[in-house]
Amino acid sequence: MTWTLPEPMLSVPSPDLRPGWAGEPKWDGFRAVVSVDAGRVVLRSRRGTETGPAFSEIVAGAVQLPDATAMDGELVVWDTAGRLAFERLQNRLARRGAGAVRASEEWPVHFVAFDLLRLSGTVTTEWPYWRRRAALESVFADRRLLAPWALCPSTTDPDTVHEWLSWASVGMEGVVFKRLTDAYKPSVRGWEKYKVRETSEAIVGAVTGSLTDPRTLMVPSRSPSGTAPR
Repeated sequence: MTWTLPEPMLSVPSPDLRPGWAGEPKWDGFRAVVSVDAGRVVLRSRRGTETGPAFSEIVAGAVQLPDATAMDGELVVWDTAGRLAFERLQNRLARRGAGAVRASEEWPVHFVAFDLLRLSGTVTTEWPYWRRRAALESVFADRRLLAPWALCPSTTDPDTVHEWLSWASVGMEGVVFKRLTDAYKPSVRGWEKYKVRETSEAIVGAVTGSLTDPRTLMVPSRSPSGTAPR
């Protein structure tokens, strides 16, 4: 029987890490699932779009993974200051061919893996989270995975979660919570999340994305005297 990538599992809002749950940082990037099977690499967005041609370093890096293996994770770009650079990631998405290769050298993408969907031909989505997590850590350790692969941190310690919530300055969006005993449920909102929100009043001139869910805002700056926007 042919195995196909499942739809990504989703999350619902929640602020606290409770007993029996694990927390993971929420990254400011593109959700993606990757699969390697007999040398064929599939890199797919949350909405099912094939993105391998835009991120050639991920496809090339799949040679490090065990065959017949699939992972869920986030595509991210770090800038030279160590901040997540979502705008650079957006620019990468539109590149193809030689342009994509050049962009990968200037702004390399990493795949931050946070779940294991298949391992050496064994479908792992019915395993509880704790078992999938242990297997994912073993893949990274046993294969000594290097860039573009990165292992997402995971913790059951509330203090560590609170520390992660202070990482907004480097572009971290918040925290995702997963029940230790839950299976991976494609398209189901079984995870919970808490997003860090910093508020400020401003006059907005334009947005990217939709008005209800903007990605970036264009706001005027004030003159040196501080009396009027320019």
